[in-house]
Amino acid sequence: MRAVRYDDLGGPITVADVPDPVPPPGGVVVAVEATGLCRSDISAWAGQDADVAPPITPGHELVGRITAVGDGVERWRTGQRVTTPFVIACGSCPECRSGNGQVCRNQTQPGSTHDGSFAQAVALRHADANLVAVPDGVDAGAAALLGCRFATAYRALVLLARVEPGESVLVLGCGGVGLSAVMLAVSLGAEVIAVDVDPAALARARGLGAAHGVEAAGRSSEEVAAAVRELSPGGVGVSVDALGSEATLDAALLSLARRGRHAQIGLLHEDPVVRVSRVVSHEIALLGSHGMDARDYPGLVELVADGRLRPQDLVTGWIDLDEVPAAMAAMAQRRGPAGVTMIRP
Repeated sequence: MRAVRYDDLGGPITVADVPDPVPPPGGVVVAVEATGLCRSDISAWAGQDADVAPPITPGHELVGRITAVGDGVERWRTGQRVTTPFVIACGSCPECRSGNGQVCRNQTQPGSTHDGSFAQAVALRHADANLVAVPDGVDAGAAALLGCRFATAYRALVLLARVEPGESVLVLGCGGVGLSAVMLAVSLGAEVIAVDVDPAALARARGLGAAHGVEAAGRSSEEVAAAVRELSPGGVGVSVDALGSEATLDAALLSLARRGRHAQIGLLHEDPVVRVSRVVSHEIALLGSHGMDARDYPGLVELVADGRLRPQDLVTGWIDLDEVPAAMAAMAQRRGPAGVTMIRP
């Protein structure tokens, strides 16, 4: 089959012919219908993920049909259309047994610890603990995006922060996961304030339902928070840092109302300085969201299947495997449209 490959961290990205995958014990092989280009793929290639061991095929957001089933799989058969969380849980550790496979102590990740979905087919481990059925009527782009950014945003807003209709929600960073959070918050009936340095990204957020946009370019975290508080006197009920930086986290904490909830989605590659005194004095809840257990997916899939949530509206373009190396290079330089690029292998 054909697959995207790189042999060294930060090295050339190519498209090559590689052996067809075989299902591991307890796992399956999925023919990839669609897969999303995510900034996490760029971070892994750049060496910001300690678990990556090239040579490897990137990619972790996918939808497709099962073409082969390994020994020991009980719940799945060939021909079924599925997606999977980007965190592949072992299914047997204490975290998995408690329903929290997203923090499995034995987790693996396609595109990081083993070959991923920028290919015509991908092998997935521990199928009974990780696969999620996708109805045939669900758009391929929408289904693929449920594996990472939408699942992470859904867990953050619905299962952790428990956003209520009418609440104010601040989303800092309007890339793929930030726009996912905007769309989910809007679908929950929240009033969304979006923050980004890019006017085009803010325009995209407003087009997806954000009530307000705040430009952050050239502003300190204190200035961004002041602008947010002008729009939401007293502070917002929920904040989401979808970028992952000390500045965006600080702006989020300064923008929150007393007893507000902050959800950290964006990965921070260095530990930031945090205003703990404000966390204590305002009784702010700090919540981390690292994907979602497969058992929590039915609510998210239902939102998509009945049209209340349309992840496909984030898709700004489709490319094939031969176009992936250039697209990854462009994303590494922070060039390209505000939205999501999908790959059709």
